[in-house]
Amino acid sequence: MDNEKSSNKTAGKLIRCKAVVCREPGVPLVIEEIMVAPPSPYEVRIRIICTSLCHSDITFWSLKVPPACCPRILGHEAVGIVESVGENVNEVAEGDVVIPTLLSDCGECADCCSEKINLCSKFPFKVYPWMPRYEASKFTDLKGDVLYHFAFVSSFTEYTVLDISHVVKIDPAIPPNRACLFGCCIPTGVGAACKTAKVEAGSTVVIFGIGSIGLAVAKGAKLCGAKRIIGVDINPKKFEIGKKFGVTEFINSKECGDKSLSQVIIEMTGGGADYCFECVGLASLVQEAYASCRKGWGKTIVMGVDKPDAQLNFNSFDVVRSWKALMGSLYGGAKPKSDIPLMLKQYMDKELEVDEFVTHEVKFEDINKAFELLLEGKSIRCVIWMDRN
Repeated sequence: MDNEKSSNKTAGKLIRCKAVVCREPGVPLVIEEIMVAPPSPYEVRIRIICTSLCHSDITFWSLKVPPACCPRILGHEAVGIVESVGENVNEVAEGDVVIPTLLSDCGECADCCSEKINLCSKFPFKVYPWMPRYEASKFTDLKGDVLYHFAFVSSFTEYTVLDISHVVKIDPAIPPNRACLFGCCIPTGVGAACKTAKVEAGSTVVIFGIGSIGLAVAKGAKLCGAKRIIGVDINPKKFEIGKKFGVTEFINSKECGDKSLSQVIIEMTGGGADYCFECVGLASLVQEAYASCRKGWGKTIVMGVDKPDAQLNFNSFDVVRSWKALMGSLYGGAKPKSDIPLMLKQYMDKELEVDEFVTHEVKFEDINKAFELLLEGKSIRCVIWMDRN
């Protein structure tokens, strides 16, 4: 990566640059020029090198009800170079290569200082239109109208501003088109297996939904030494893809005949899986995953997010007598500032392979192509380069 030569000309000033602004849900995105304000105290302004498209970006691009809001700059999985820093920023300096993170890691609150949880209580995670520390935006269009933030990152722009609690400094030798995946996909999936579930060697894992996050879970389960990794999906094309990520067996949930999905899994595993991961975001599938877990020690990890009013229904007696656990997992249980560097080291040491996640790469002006590829199920991760000929 080429570091910034100098920020003297831009530090402390507004920057005019190109960005993709979502002005209307589901409408093809258009690149326009915006203004990016300089960082306030505890903030960092970075130049995005490349960003990858996550399905969450698709979800909020098409969403028409709150917490959706327009106009907004989407994108949250990226890598960039620090252009300038605000007051009280000591962790990074101009020219450092960093990964933005959607999850805060303030390093000060009781939760951030605990190994038991990765949720920051000082800056709680929410789909917020502002900066986390100040109720304000760093973006305006050329008319002076406010543009909203997304997931505290907003990476579909040449420049963005982040709170220091959302910045992780990394080794500049790491390829940017791989480093960006560690902003969301890899910590979320690999972390869910290694950190949240703590998958044990020789265990049986079932993954409901073989999208990018499900594939990252498979990577994590394989890293932990799982013996059987069973993928569940309705798209048979994903079964061959899954093999490259460590999936050993497959179930097409549309082809269970007169049996429920959980019955098929219980029979297939001789009593149920040790670990089940729900990566789709359907309450009904969470219940199937829970039913598919082995009594006594089975764990169901919920990663997918259903609509806000979705409810889970369990028989109270069955919960008591089964001794099974149901757990949520946000960002895989990973603490951004400590776990991302460890995962990057595993990648550089060739312990954790992530190259196969990147199936396509496009230029910034072709960002709608990235959306099409993901919507059509043709890509796992499409990397979008901000400045590439």
